[in-house]
Amino acid sequence: MNPSESTLLRAARWLAFGSAVAIMIGIAPSQILLALAFAALLASGEKLRLPRIRIALGLWLLGTVISLAFSGNVTAGLPQIRKFYVFLELLVIFSLLRKVEMVRLLFLSWAGIGAVTAVRGFVQFAAKVQEAHRLGRNFYDFYVGERITGFTSHWNTYSAEEMFALIMLLAFLFFAPGARKRLWLWLLCGALAAIAIVLGETRGIWIALAVAVLYLAWFWKRWMVIVAPVVVLLGIAVSPHAVQERFTSIFKPKDVDSNQFRVVTWRTGMRMVEAHPWLGLGPEGPKLHFDEYVPADIPRPLPAGWYGHLHNIYLHYAAERGIPTMLVLLWMLIQILVDFWRGLLALPPGPGNRRFLLLGGIAAVLATMTEGFVELNLGDSEVLTMFLVVVACGYLALEKDLAFD
Repeated sequence: MNPSESTLLRAARWLAFGSAVAIMIGIAPSQILLALAFAALLASGEKLRLPRIRIALGLWLLGTVISLAFSGNVTAGLPQIRKFYVFLELLVIFSLLRKVEMVRLLFLSWAGIGAVTAVRGFVQFAAKVQEAHRLGRNFYDFYVGERITGFTSHWNTYSAEEMFALIMLLAFLFFAPGARKRLWLWLLCGALAAIAIVLGETRGIWIALAVAVLYLAWFWKRWMVIVAPVVVLLGIAVSPHAVQERFTSIFKPKDVDSNQFRVVTWRTGMRMVEAHPWLGLGPEGPKLHFDEYVPADIPRPLPAGWYGHLHNIYLHYAAERGIPTMLVLLWMLIQILVDFWRGLLALPPGPGNRRFLLLGGIAAVLATMTEGFVELNLGDSEVLTMFLVVVACGYLALEKDLAFD
């Protein structure tokens, strides 16, 4: 650190770092550290900075407030307004983590914690195998609704956290200078995270991660794009029967799988959008009014599944906040991809920290957008936090005055 830097500013940097890392342990410690980082940032007098998506982000937040104001049930939608707090992560990371050493350490810390949470997941998996056996239940039918969660409260959050950690670790290993140092350790962390994702059996994450890995492989060694699918198929062939069943359920679902209930949520969401295209039902509206919009031709009882949201970020936000606000979100996501791609084109060939952050950032955004077709992933505070950290660090790589080379 700069020796002339104040103690308060130095503390703010490490508090922001701590918030970004602690999200893999729990949302409470991360958000406490976020509050402290923001307070220290304000007190330090350091300039507040937001990346180029600030206009789109501002319009997204404004669209949410307008939707709430016209929803007719302001109180019910307030949790989504309180979630605005999470977006402070983008500000504090972009304002404070302006040293490449801290950014590299952040993503390597994700890899290390991801390995620890993976081991916790393995223990949980073994316990669930034993429990299914004790109850005399078919393991697959038992496990689909009782999957491993690591330190989180839900298996989708757990798998998404492992996915972000693995994507950024792969980008580091493929494109960052000096990545071979302690290579064995990072390969071990990556392997543990990958196994945890497999055992998590969250199919949307599987598909999203495949998109991200193929993207990174294309820019690393293009022959890997051909080899990777073969390796995956071989891995499935030797995997436990429950994993094989989960993979085939993408195409041939069983009664316990979530394919059919997602059709119900999507059809219901379309009816919501048709009825309220401009401002939506308001924050939390799809959950509160779901039964009112279920198509009449869908038999009751509904297929087993979670009907608290629409399991698609594009459809959900259109139904909740209106088509214009959803399009602002899409604009923001596409702008991130375009900005990062343009930054890549300006880089010299060869390994570099900017290259690792930009390629990793694009891969993470593509994964988020892909999984967003089947899950409300950006509605999860843990997932949103990690997404914002990756985006902030990608935009840091575009800052020409920072010594990231």
